[in-house]
Amino acid sequence: MTVGSILTGVSATRAIEHYTRVRGLTDLLTSRLTPEDQVPQSMTAASPVAWHRAHTTWFFEEFVLGALPGYTPVDPAYRFQFNSYYEAIGPRQARDERGLITRPSVAQIADFRARVDERVVDALEAGRIDDRGLELLELGCHHEQQHQELLLMDVKHLFSRNPTDPVYLERAADPTGPGPGDLAWDDVPEGVVEVGATDDADGEGFSYDNERPRHRTYLPGSQVATRQVTVADWKCFMDDDAYARPELWLSDGWATVQTEGWEAPGYWRRGDDGEWTTFTLSGRRPVVDAEPVCHVSFYEADAFARWAGVRLPTEFEWEAAAAEWSVGDELDPARCHPRPAGERSVGGVWEWTASAYLPYPGFAPVEGAAGEYNGKFMSDQHVLRGGSALTPAGHTRRTYRNFFPAASRWVAAGLRLAR
Repeated sequence: MTVGSILTGVSATRAIEHYTRVRGLTDLLTSRLTPEDQVPQSMTAASPVAWHRAHTTWFFEEFVLGALPGYTPVDPAYRFQFNSYYEAIGPRQARDERGLITRPSVAQIADFRARVDERVVDALEAGRIDDRGLELLELGCHHEQQHQELLLMDVKHLFSRNPTDPVYLERAADPTGPGPGDLAWDDVPEGVVEVGATDDADGEGFSYDNERPRHRTYLPGSQVATRQVTVADWKCFMDDDAYARPELWLSDGWATVQTEGWEAPGYWRRGDDGEWTTFTLSGRRPVVDAEPVCHVSFYEADAFARWAGVRLPTEFEWEAAAAEWSVGDELDPARCHPRPAGERSVGGVWEWTASAYLPYPGFAPVEGAAGEYNGKFMSDQHVLRGGSALTPAGHTRRTYRNFFPAASRWVAAGLRLAR
């Protein structure tokens, strides 16, 4: 499940520091919300903040503490309420009804978190968590980082449905300036390359099972853009009436555009003056030409590439090109919004690829409930690479395979092009 765990073989003090740092970021992100903000569920794909806080805690209790002899859960009912999709664990609250969980209260969920944290720290200090438990503890930390990003995406969607345009985080308005100009391209040579995370425990550190095994694949030779598609680029796409041109769209994409009435990226709105604004975690603001376009679906990304006369990269072309890129725009809790698109940089927005989310050759999930983490979702999803301005620092890596259904727009996702 994990490779090269940073927690196995380290002191209890270091393991505790790592655990508490990850858990503390969730507490910081939710400290800006009222209890009333944390209960509603704005759509089935999103979850309430209170549920995120409880589910990530349930994960540590179920998989780490639950393996300790004689462990007694904080509340047995939480096993049903806060299980997400682990069939081997048992039945669970229906996903579209998570917003109905008003009890336990937000305060009781905070107490649940505190009590589990205390028990994890005690077990680490006493040396009661073995190497397998430490691997699961690290998986739980990365799992919580995933939910920190989901939590912010879900808050944004929830707040966007409020007619008062509420503000999650006060910050100064960004200057509105021109985009970065014409695209440049990096060559991806023809040949056989190795892709995926290494199985060497002394290599790249943590990875999810869907990033492995590392294997060889053939690349035909191509070019990948050195930057992401920007807001300025997207305005040109819209100005060419692209949302009304069926020849640019996949069949399912065109049907979705018609059904949903899409005419711009998610959260965009045209004002009476004809100018576009977008909803952000700091309220509604004018769009910024230099930023990477965000909150577009796979269907929109594919249509843009076709309009531009090029295509989306495969995930393997992306990984090969990204070998020399820097990791840039990750989560800044004082900003929570993309910065202007950078050259040869990963981050800001997740990037849709042309690749379906499928297992690598030789992929096998681990045994037990924890093996349900990734493999069971390898159907009708598309791979995104990179990271976003909502991805916690240290969670981004070039082999990471994120995945969502093609119509997803609340995801902090954009694109870069290939040819």
